[in-house]
Amino acid sequence: MKTRSRWQRFRESYFLHDFLRDPVALTSFIILAILLFAGFAAPLIAPVNPYDSANINIMDAEIPPMWMPGGSSEFIFGTDAQGRDLFSTMLYGMRISLIIGLGAVALQAFLGILTGLVAGFFGKRVDSILMRIADVQLSFSTYMVAIFISAIFQAAFGIAKYEQIAVPLLILIIGFAEWPQYARTVRASVLAEKKKEYVEASRVIGFSKRRIMLRHILPNTLSPVFVISTIQVANAIMSEAALSFVGLGMPITKPSLGSLINSGFEYIFSGSWWITMFPGVVLVLLILVINLLGDWLRDFLNPKLYKG
Repeated sequence: MKTRSRWQRFRESYFLHDFLRDPVALTSFIILAILLFAGFAAPLIAPVNPYDSANINIMDAEIPPMWMPGGSSEFIFGTDAQGRDLFSTMLYGMRISLIIGLGAVALQAFLGILTGLVAGFFGKRVDSILMRIADVQLSFSTYMVAIFISAIFQAAFGIAKYEQIAVPLLILIIGFAEWPQYARTVRASVLAEKKKEYVEASRVIGFSKRRIMLRHILPNTLSPVFVISTIQVANAIMSEAALSFVGLGMPITKPSLGSLINSGFEYIFSGSWWITMFPGVVLVLLILVINLLGDWLRDFLNPKLYKG
């Protein structure tokens, strides 16, 4: 009997079959794929590099989109208050927002899965200590932690130094603030899994605790982690946008979608609405399609919710 490849098994799976039958999930995935490609391929797609001062002319500031009176075919969506091409700036800004969102979730997942796995498997005093740490962390708002650390860093080291490490710092701040969500979910799954017969059989065979945790229990606790991750990516992008909007996120010299919205907000009532409007639409669309995919994945992985 010929063994089917992983690709063949995937093509015949219920996951792909039901995904292709769901128009909302499929449309959301296509839009997300386009946005991801546009963001990460920004250096190839963008007409100019908005981070290069040689490409910026202050005389081109606040030019409207090309279809409006006074617009130019050189600037499809117009320019911002610094004279940067808004289309190029949005692509680069979306790239930064995606890097921060994905990086923060990777850090959250690593810390949360490790903590939840250890707490659930060993239980007793280890579980109590780790979960109390998670409770303390949850008592602080993500924005409060992020604003506190960002403000202290900018005051201590200055704006110039902050601009150099803004991306890794935001990944660290947002990632560290949200790891308890993963820890609690993984812990609950581990508590249920470690009572099953396959874990007892592994102990009888003589497998080490590390192997039982990583090779047997962990893979069976990852389904809810995938669902949380999709939602947390959207939350991380929103957190970065909120911090940038209040001036504690990405600097204006290397804008994300949030800092672009912030930089154009003061011009929205003077007629230059496009500086805020277009980045805002892209941000809302990005978060919306991620959340829709997360909702579909949650329903698919939960037999009580999924209707087929």
